[in-house]
Amino acid sequence: MPLIAAVRQVFAPDGPLVRDLPGFVPRTGQTDMALAVARTVQGGGALVVEAGTGVGKTFAYLAPALLSGARVLVSTATKALQDQLFLRDIPRLASSLGAPVRLAQLKGRSSYLCLQRLEDALLGEAAAHLPLAQRRWIEPVRLWAQVTRSGDIAELPELDEASPLLPLLTSTRENCLGASCVHAEHCHVNVARRTALAADVVVVNHHLFFADLRVRESGVAELLPSASVVIFDEAHQINATGLQFLAVQTGTAAWKRLAADLLRQMTGPLRGYADWQSLSHSVSQSAQELVALFHGPASVQRVPWMDSGPAGIDSLAWHAALEQVSVALERALSTLDLLADADASMQLLSQRARALHQQLSGFGGATPAGTVQWVEVGQQVRLCASPLDISAVMQAHVALPEQSSRAWIFTSATLGNDDALSWFVTPCGLRGARTLRVESPFDYARQAALYVPQAFPEPAHPGHSAAVAALVGAAAMQIGGRTLVLTTTLRAVQAVRKALQEFIAQRDDGDITILAQGDASKRELLERFIEQASPSEKGAVLVASAAFWEGIDLAGDVLQLLVIDKLPFAPPDDPLVRAQADACTAAGGNAFKDIHLPHAAMVLKQGAGRLIRTETDRGILVVCDTRLHTRTYGKKLLQALPPMRRLHDQADWQAALAELSTRAAPQPAC
Repeated sequence: MPLIAAVRQVFAPDGPLVRDLPGFVPRTGQTDMALAVARTVQGGGALVVEAGTGVGKTFAYLAPALLSGARVLVSTATKALQDQLFLRDIPRLASSLGAPVRLAQLKGRSSYLCLQRLEDALLGEAAAHLPLAQRRWIEPVRLWAQVTRSGDIAELPELDEASPLLPLLTSTRENCLGASCVHAEHCHVNVARRTALAADVVVVNHHLFFADLRVRESGVAELLPSASVVIFDEAHQINATGLQFLAVQTGTAAWKRLAADLLRQMTGPLRGYADWQSLSHSVSQSAQELVALFHGPASVQRVPWMDSGPAGIDSLAWHAALEQVSVALERALSTLDLLADADASMQLLSQRARALHQQLSGFGGATPAGTVQWVEVGQQVRLCASPLDISAVMQAHVALPEQSSRAWIFTSATLGNDDALSWFVTPCGLRGARTLRVESPFDYARQAALYVPQAFPEPAHPGHSAAVAALVGAAAMQIGGRTLVLTTTLRAVQAVRKALQEFIAQRDDGDITILAQGDASKRELLERFIEQASPSEKGAVLVASAAFWEGIDLAGDVLQLLVIDKLPFAPPDDPLVRAQADACTAAGGNAFKDIHLPHAAMVLKQGAGRLIRTETDRGILVVCDTRLHTRTYGKKLLQALPPMRRLHDQADWQAALAELSTRAAPQPAC
């Protein structure tokens, strides 16, 4: 059967998905997207699809890809979605379609257990310095290592990504022994790559994809030439992820790691061949003196580049500090080069020292054309040089229509406010790609309401966070928690949390759990939030920023009130944002209209998408920013939001809360 006809049948009322998947309902938008993907798979080129929440975009791109029989590479923004596709969605759909496939997933090196590192951890002293809570996991990990087939650390959900145990169990490009490792044949990374090269469908993530374009180290470079269909889900993150990996980055953390590894040679087989302590101290001391130039800010800051160095730093002192680091690295490199043939570990150290020295050499003068430089300062100092967007790299790899038989599919719930999806297409260098917008099937006017308080402090007012907390506290107690507060900064998370705790403490009826980003891992916070939504619990408010604006799915009555503290404009003093704005202005554009406003609209849309996740969800979105009323651009941002019904005043707000309160209240037994 031709692909187009086969895809139509898959999503038909009498098709296999209705037959095999309980609760599946054919949706016109999903079918339209699937057919557009099928045409691109047949004809090649690039297709960009914005698929609103609830469309079912995953099956819409997977079905035609699987039915085509082509080799498929799927890339996601998060490991969570990567695991979901690999463990659930693709096997489930392939079974329903009767299209058996050899399926594999490939993650970065740090996602896999390193057998050599585990052996070193069991025998070495490093584990003895871990907190007791982490040390107790070493034996369970050892037992798991004996039975795991994949070696994927995700099989150990108890070990959070921030666990200090993970660096002892996983390798990096810096410390991997490669072919000389005694475990090379059974290395989980090598096995995963071999499996991926033999598979029909391979699931990767954006970080791995772009890292491999730069260093050709992960295995994607070998996969890409043979893939006929390449799909990017959560594509709205591609530009940010790509910039992260295309940027040249070096700094004191990397230099200090090298210094620590040099010092370890004092107890190694080549301990008498060099003054390792002196070499280590030289690198470490020069790194520390560079940090001292910045007087240790309390929080991480991006310092813009001015002429030949970071703003606010004496030019002579800056160049002297860089020269000191350079000399220390050169001295270490000279020694390591002499010993490189003696030991595999010496070769690795030599390569690291040379790479660090080369990276450092780029930060001694003015910023090259087409790039932006800055220094990120906190407990460590990181030097960064980045292109303004990823268009050049994408144009070098992604062929548009009429140029290639390979199909490139880019999809997300938020890609732009116009039919051309310019917010995404332009910085990704995809002008000329076919575009499609598929609206969400949800009835937002019936399921959700939008409230923008008019009598509210301006976002810059010192009492703004307290006002947000008062609104949230009163509403959350009325509906039994079930409230998520999204802030634009981590500082605001703490300000709102503190004010909310004070507000609740002053109320006689206050008995709500307050959760905040930073108290625990993201997974733990979400689990606790869901638990508190049970009728037998007192309910919770979760205050968070950053990663919580997207990628979380709190369906049903778990989340009924979503509060956004401010419009999510990018910091105008951020060096990368400023450079992009300057480039836009230089090209004759309007930086606010073309850069700042579309960015804010997309982030706002992403955040709002947390509220309604199924056809039966009900909820209220509150945006505590009066600029939606008072600024001319407010209408543009309101248009970016789903078409929710508007709550115009306090009376409407209270009536909507009362309706949610009735819905959330436990129903009496019959």
